[in-house]
Amino acid sequence: MNAGFSGGAGILRADGHLPRSGAASGIKRPVVEVAVGVLIDAQARFLLTSRPAGKVYAGYWEFPGGKLEAGESVAQALARELREELGIAVAVDAVVPWREQMVDYPHALVRLHFCQIRRWQGALQMREGQQFVWSALPVMVAPVLPGALPVLQWLEQRAA
Repeated sequence: MNAGFSGGAGILRADGHLPRSGAASGIKRPVVEVAVGVLIDAQARFLLTSRPAGKVYAGYWEFPGGKLEAGESVAQALARELREELGIAVAVDAVVPWREQMVDYPHALVRLHFCQIRRWQGALQMREGQQFVWSALPVMVAPVLPGALPVLQWLEQRAA
């Protein structure tokens, strides 16, 4: 079963029944900027990876990526994350910005910068012990991370 989410003002609220970190203190939560890669292969399948053990939402399926570091562009962060996590090389010019989505998770408020990638070098190496699957719609793995659900909807709309 997928983690529930609700929307409003363009922000998805994941697991709305759970408390938000820092919310009780009334402090505005900082936005965490995250670069996300939607890798699409020659058969028009997209790559999903599982979140590694020990991380929030471990075992949930997502599109790969990670947090931007100070001074990094989205494309630079994504190229670094894909190298570190998957062992593939992605040229910055192969990263095509696509869409953005804010997600309010219990542990963090994140802005997901989704980018499409159709060119990379190297074979996938799951360097964090995660699993991977090349998928088409409908997705046959579960649970899917709430932040990945809009991408599946966008892909479905594009295919219609």
